[in-house]
Amino acid sequence: MWVTPPQRGATIWKDRLKMNDIKPNNKPVCINFSSGPCTKRPGWSVNSLDGALLGRSHRSKLGKEKLQKSIDQTIEILKIPEGYKVGIVAGSDTGAIEMAMWNLLGSKPVEILAWEVFGNDWKKDILEQLKINDSNTHVADFGDIPDLSKINFDNDVIFTWNGTTSGVKVPNADWIPLDRKGLVLCDATSAVFAQDVEWKKLDVVTFSWQKVLGGEAAHGIIVLSPKAIEHLESYTPKWPIPKIFRLTKSNKVIEGIFKGETLNTPSMLCVEDYLDALSWVKGIGGLNACFGRANDSFNLINDWVDRSDAIDFLCQEKINRSNTSVCLKFCDDRVVSQNDETQRALAKEIGVLLEKEGVAYDIVNHRSAPPGLRIWTGATVESTDVKALLPWIDWAYNQAFNKILN
Repeated sequence: MWVTPPQRGATIWKDRLKMNDIKPNNKPVCINFSSGPCTKRPGWSVNSLDGALLGRSHRSKLGKEKLQKSIDQTIEILKIPEGYKVGIVAGSDTGAIEMAMWNLLGSKPVEILAWEVFGNDWKKDILEQLKINDSNTHVADFGDIPDLSKINFDNDVIFTWNGTTSGVKVPNADWIPLDRKGLVLCDATSAVFAQDVEWKKLDVVTFSWQKVLGGEAAHGIIVLSPKAIEHLESYTPKWPIPKIFRLTKSNKVIEGIFKGETLNTPSMLCVEDYLDALSWVKGIGGLNACFGRANDSFNLINDWVDRSDAIDFLCQEKINRSNTSVCLKFCDDRVVSQNDETQRALAKEIGVLLEKEGVAYDIVNHRSAPPGLRIWTGATVESTDVKALLPWIDWAYNQAFNKILN
């Protein structure tokens, strides 16, 4: 990529410019690199959904069987511990985590961790909507993570396992004690099926199948520990809870939610698509195979960044770098010295060029994140497509730089 002449010499500088001005020969087969909804599994087609229960009630015997099968296979593949409950809910991961907050929070202060867009949204929910004002906030800038040693587990805790918009994840759950007094709520939507989520350290886990498994949007999954279930049945929040969010009735958990009887009408086409994705996971070797696929793609980007003079990870701590939502920033001094608007224009132009060339869709960072690029590398992405993409980013960077900054 770009190399400043004083560092490498004029001859290498001219050679590098010439090299990056030539379009690569190979293109990715699948050019979907969006961080949500994410690309479908390899080999997917609409014919994969031939068994969908269309035009029938989700409350029919067959409808409930399909929903229950989705839950059972989720538990099996993810190795969710005995005693935990899994339910399919409305509103994607956002609906699931807000359902958890509205039902479970309020009995004690909340330790709020936020280092990217969605964590900050949950912070806003707690402070401005639920008004739990004695809560403690632990906030870090994009690319960083709060000091996890300062969390008070006598309180309830909420955090995002993998920050989709910052590319920053927690390294593990070692910082969470088993003998905590408070509940731990975890938004794990970009982590589940790609990272080793430690269930026994968590009381609520939420995710959506539109992320790592490339499912269709609008449905969320909520996982509750026995401790969370006990809390639901012994605590009544002081605020009203909309029907679509209610997990209890007459101080008892609504068991149907966890037995294929959803609170609202689900799309049985989306449910069939999820079952297809789960079947694919089993076929490739299960959860560890998903981890490996995501890691293979991330490692290609890591090696490429190591060689680059223009692009770096937004997350500086290696142990905290996401292997699914890989967020990148500009590090060329001639770009970094520009204002935010100019850097965003550069990122946008790179995205436009790659889309125009039929190489990549949707790889510009989230609008609220620092300017740069974001490459989704969840389990459904082929590492061969990532490998083919990277030289094209080199080329597009060169073209966009000449257009925006020269």
